[in-house]
Amino acid sequence: MSTSTTMSSTTEPKKLHIAVFPWLAFGHIIPFFEVAKHVARRGHKVSFISTPRNIQRLPKIPQHLTPLINLVQIPLPRVENLPENAEATMDVPYHIIPYLKIAHDGLEQGISNFLQTHKPDWIIHDFAPHWLPPIASSLGISRAHFSIFNASTLCFIGPTSPEGLDRYGVRTLPEHFTVPPEWIPFPSNLVFRSFEAKKLFDATKQNASGVSDLFRVQSTVQGCQVYLIRSCREIEGEWLDLLQELQQFPVVPIGLLPPLVQTREDKEDWSRIYQWLDKQENGTVVYIALGSELNLSQEDFTELALGLELSGLPFFWVLRTPSWSGDSDSVKLPDGFEERTKGRGLVWTTWAPQTKILAHDSIGGFLTHCGWSSLIEALQYGRPLIMLPFLYDQGLIARFWDKKIGIEVPRNEEDGSFTRKSLAESLNLVVVDEEGKAYRDGAKEHGEVFKDKDLHDRYMDKCVEYLENHVHMHEV
Repeated sequence: MSTSTTMSSTTEPKKLHIAVFPWLAFGHIIPFFEVAKHVARRGHKVSFISTPRNIQRLPKIPQHLTPLINLVQIPLPRVENLPENAEATMDVPYHIIPYLKIAHDGLEQGISNFLQTHKPDWIIHDFAPHWLPPIASSLGISRAHFSIFNASTLCFIGPTSPEGLDRYGVRTLPEHFTVPPEWIPFPSNLVFRSFEAKKLFDATKQNASGVSDLFRVQSTVQGCQVYLIRSCREIEGEWLDLLQELQQFPVVPIGLLPPLVQTREDKEDWSRIYQWLDKQENGTVVYIALGSELNLSQEDFTELALGLELSGLPFFWVLRTPSWSGDSDSVKLPDGFEERTKGRGLVWTTWAPQTKILAHDSIGGFLTHCGWSSLIEALQYGRPLIMLPFLYDQGLIARFWDKKIGIEVPRNEEDGSFTRKSLAESLNLVVVDEEGKAYRDGAKEHGEVFKDKDLHDRYMDKCVEYLENHVHMHEV
């Protein structure tokens, strides 16, 4: 419905209908939801597709956007070994995730019916639905793969096209992931540690879902027409260029989507947190949050707690027990830990407003698992990092930022273990020691790019423009 104005020859872009379908993990759902809101702000209609329980757990849509965002609930099929009501990765332990993937693959019919009935112009999808590109393609629907991973991680994963795989071969051993790949033409310390490589290597193998994660990524990337990346040229310029070269089709950075301070909070809880933070000296508190999916061993958990105690620093530790864990498999704090650290440390066991806490002046460092979203939240407030990566891309993110905005906690290469002493020393170095000033300064300096909301909005605007200008084009 293009309308021309007599004042100018420009044509207002046709209003599009864009479907959005993230993988069933809140680390994916929330960035996809941010993209959906941005698309709606530009006047396009959005259908945000997920399962009922995930839709119920979404943040509130801003009132002015509610007419444009349609929340589409497709029931998740029941699957053996998947607990009832488990609809996201945070609802299950790590080893049950393959069964969540089986259930996710069972959404194929519901998604297919939705696309046939509503015929959106675009579908923005994730890595998991390897079956989606042919369905959308047959209906003439344009496809954008949105990766919540950053460009350097995707470059390390490497080319997904048959030509690229032929040229470079497939990595067949865990140790192949512990050296820089040959297709990275510039100096890079992006490699996995031995303990990470072993875990990651499992992703290249078939799991209980019948399909490897690598196959899912290759199918969804090869089946799309544009690759949307949560990154920006100011941070990953050379990596974005390399990714475009490796993939041989358009790569569009969409900015970092820095989160606004959350409004969802229990007023009483926040005032308790706020009062506690307010009593601490500026720039001295360690904030600890290791993501909603992490399942620490009792040994790592004990070293972490005793390292915090040994550091002597004030701390705020978000320690939510996963919904799926019973008494038998939940980890226990060391005896007397809370009494010994009373007044100096606070262990918080319910939901905590992370963005608000990181924004508070008392925070002097963030002990993090290095999830990309957490890192973006911390750096927009210039908080230096003490990095303790465990899963997925977290090790590569830690290598990328190590010695720039903080340090990685020293670990045993083979099993990933760490000691209370090395943790306490890392915390003190980054938060208070004179030698760590460079990391604190580095975090503030890099924070300028992370907090530049206008910059990231412009990236997202360009992304929407791309979708407007390339709808139903370059069909494969």
